[in-house]
Amino acid sequence: MTVETLDAISVSELNKKYRFSKPSEIIALALKIAKNPLLTTSFGPNSAAILHSVTALKKDVQVVWCDTGHNTEATKEHSLKLSLLLSLNLEVFRPLEFVEQPSKGLEDSDEFKLFVTKVKLEPFARAIKKYTPDVWFTTVRKKQGAFRDELDIFSLTKDGVLRVSPFYYFSNQEITRFLNLRGLPIEYDYFDPTKPNETSECGIQFLV
Repeated sequence: MTVETLDAISVSELNKKYRFSKPSEIIALALKIAKNPLLTTSFGPNSAAILHSVTALKKDVQVVWCDTGHNTEATKEHSLKLSLLLSLNLEVFRPLEFVEQPSKGLEDSDEFKLFVTKVKLEPFARAIKKYTPDVWFTTVRKKQGAFRDELDIFSLTKDGVLRVSPFYYFSNQEITRFLNLRGLPIEYDYFDPTKPNETSECGIQFLV
């Protein structure tokens, strides 16, 4: 099995087979068939879970962080702590220029859409163009929004990249327990300026 031979039917079968598997088993399968895996992170509260799990099996996996330029100081410290703790092979992609966040209440405006494009989508597209992954590890979980609820542990992007979400069915309590059992840091002082609320979609999932 290779990523190139996967289609909707075979991905559906993978999801049935691995529905109750451990994240490490899901990641091991994905790495086995990957030629060019990529792990993206926001260094959000639970980011250590996937960063730890993937790097435990592939130490040099390429990690990408799209830094919007609007992160809290706590998130910056969290990113440094995890980078050192896990020896991440990390590249940071930033906006080409600093962009002020639009005022509240403008989330549906063209101004806000342009803001999201400049601080999140353009840097992410640049990262994807540079690394051209065939397997993409993400922190997507169910109940994070309507679009994400349509995905699964394994899903194919429009460009045929295998999106792998090892913690897809984990609840907030389960992922917190996972982190605590391994002594991994959690940082709740996190802010994503492109998401007006927790269930908003920043648009990255639609790019690939």
